[in-house]
Amino acid sequence: MSSPTITTGIPSVDLSKFTSGDATAKEEFVQELGKAFHEVGFVAVTNHGVPQELIDHFYDAAKKFFGLPVKTKLATQVPELAGQRGYTAFGVEHAKQSQVADLKEFFQIGQEVTDNDPIKEEYPTNIKVSEVPEFTNLGQDLYASFEDAGKNLLRAIALFLNLEESYFDKYVHNGNSILRAIHYPPISHEPKSAIRAEEHEDIDLITLLVGASADGLQLQNENDEWVPIKAGVGAIVINVGDMLQRLTNNYLKSTTHRVVNPPREKWHLPRLSIPFFLHPRSEMDLTCLESCVTAERPIAYEPITAGDYLDERLREIGLKK
Repeated sequence: MSSPTITTGIPSVDLSKFTSGDATAKEEFVQELGKAFHEVGFVAVTNHGVPQELIDHFYDAAKKFFGLPVKTKLATQVPELAGQRGYTAFGVEHAKQSQVADLKEFFQIGQEVTDNDPIKEEYPTNIKVSEVPEFTNLGQDLYASFEDAGKNLLRAIALFLNLEESYFDKYVHNGNSILRAIHYPPISHEPKSAIRAEEHEDIDLITLLVGASADGLQLQNENDEWVPIKAGVGAIVINVGDMLQRLTNNYLKSTTHRVVNPPREKWHLPRLSIPFFLHPRSEMDLTCLESCVTAERPIAYEPITAGDYLDERLREIGLKK
């Protein structure tokens, strides 16, 4: 899996400054991450602690899964789970403002509760793929590693917002996070109007995205220009989701982004990407933080729980009926 040597289009930060640096380095990281989330909504993170070998092995297993016959993949699709576990076929999901389906198929792995937390009853069982057993096994390992990195990023954000460092910990412990492997197949004919992933914002607190196998990710800047994003070797792209934007009353920015189709000469190339959507527990209150409500930024949202908000958004994007 090739990657550019440097990050372009977004700021870059080093998580080890927060996890193993001194007090000065830790505070520098808090301000760097907070500034990026406030001004851009996206950042590339290095030294994040997610093993590259694990990423590579899961990537290879995902390629094997998506290379299976359609009938075999459809056997791991459970419609009543609204895409939250297992396979979702090509052409099902769309952006909330669009009725044209994105040019992708995907597979989702969710939380494995291992500590007798009653919340386990809320979560569907993960779907196993007998034809590629390492796919879901590696996925669960990668899920845990992403979750650890995400918790550290949220601790830094809590400090940036003048909250207790542990503010998010109880909400993301056994949270409703999702690891998604997305496959964008080769484009065989001129699409009517669809692109690989139409412009959208993510639903969650933050998203962690490891390097995709092809270009195409773009963010929309404050001048409504589309800026290509490339993560450097070993970096993870992180972006603010709507839940965190909502909690901070638009102080932290959930930036619109998309995945565009490649130039015609590269239509034959598939694209595989692996985002981790870090969600809190369903009972988390997303009421805007008082400290983020000012005369210049009056309260923008009605109170809602994370679970109700997720349910609302899954209906908007066509995964839940």
